[in-house]
Amino acid sequence: MISGKTHLLLPSLLLTFCASASASEPAPSSPPAQALIAALGQPAPAHAAFAEARFLQVLQQPLVVSGELSWLGGDQLQRRVDQPQHETSTIANGEVTQQREGRSARHFSLKRAPQLQVLLDSFVALLSGDAARLQKSFEITQTGTADGAWVLTLVPRDARVAKTVASIRIDGVGKQSRCMHMQEADGDLAVDLLGPLAAKMPADPTREALQALCQGAP
Repeated sequence: MISGKTHLLLPSLLLTFCASASASEPAPSSPPAQALIAALGQPAPAHAAFAEARFLQVLQQPLVVSGELSWLGGDQLQRRVDQPQHETSTIANGEVTQQREGRSARHFSLKRAPQLQVLLDSFVALLSGDAARLQKSFEITQTGTADGAWVLTLVPRDARVAKTVASIRIDGVGKQSRCMHMQEADGDLAVDLLGPLAAKMPADPTREALQALCQGAP
């Protein structure tokens, strides 16, 4: 999903892809993490409601948008924003298309943004439950248990991606991803509430309030 600055977030499904990884052979993720990622895999098409709050250092209040995230199969992803304005971003066939209400569609190739390609490959790996593919792009750590509350933390291996995304944290319970935190390298933060939790986005969200929602009871 693309919003503001050029970046892709991963949904419950969530923000990943097929660019070059680290030159060294990545260490395998732990068996519990592999099992959890495999359990999160789902058949396409898959859809999930989302509500996102972006905390930007240049703004006093976070930017909040909501809509639906969709994995359409393969490397095809779509992010539809319904509030506060209509906007659809689609990735398919190596191209990103952004369509805003009342404006002409914008297109650009992923070849112009290799960090997006890496994120896309990783996102798809997460959605399809492919832990081996995911660990090529990220160092993966897990806390909690697969049958209870858990947290997956993904740290980019690729230096180009790390210049944009410092880490991605996914909070979930059982086979359900509830939240995703994307910590950007410049200090900005995007927090996505996923699925049923999206409806609980506060009118004036704070980092602390969203953290409490993400780690609260299902």
